[in-house]
Amino acid sequence: MGQSWEQLLEAADQAGIKLEVVQGTPTWEAWPASRHQIAAQRIERSIGPSEGSEGCGCFYLADDYIRFPDGSLKRPDISVFCQEPPSQDEVLEIVPAAVVEIVSRGFEKKDLEIGPPFYLSQGVKDVVVVDPYEAKVLHFTTSGVSTFDSPRKIGLTCGCELTA
Repeated sequence: MGQSWEQLLEAADQAGIKLEVVQGTPTWEAWPASRHQIAAQRIERSIGPSEGSEGCGCFYLADDYIRFPDGSLKRPDISVFCQEPPSQDEVLEIVPAAVVEIVSRGFEKKDLEIGPPFYLSQGVKDVVVVDPYEAKVLHFTTSGVSTFDSPRKIGLTCGCELTA
């Protein structure tokens, strides 16, 4: 191949493409449209500790590359962490407590079928998938999946909550 994944990710960013590599299989999508970005910002503003919860700082990052334990590189729309992630220029190598993905037209399979089982297999406790076209929210955990109408307040295993 000649180039590292990091070099390919940087080239994809410069071309306006969101590239991910899950278990050796690359997937891509164009940069998100305004519907997607507005939904992400609304969700970000809602992230905070659940009432009476202690222990998780409810830090979040939007659209940042993460190298998961199996070596896969994903770029969740929103990642929630209990401790503040390190400030660095390299790909993060910490597993988020939760991730939020917002469905984009044409990429439903990536967000609904590939992402949730992958994230859960890597130690993410909560995967929230928002479908702005159907006004639905899916909350995946190791116990299963729950489907709600959007908007919906979702309590996360880590002690944070968000409205999706």
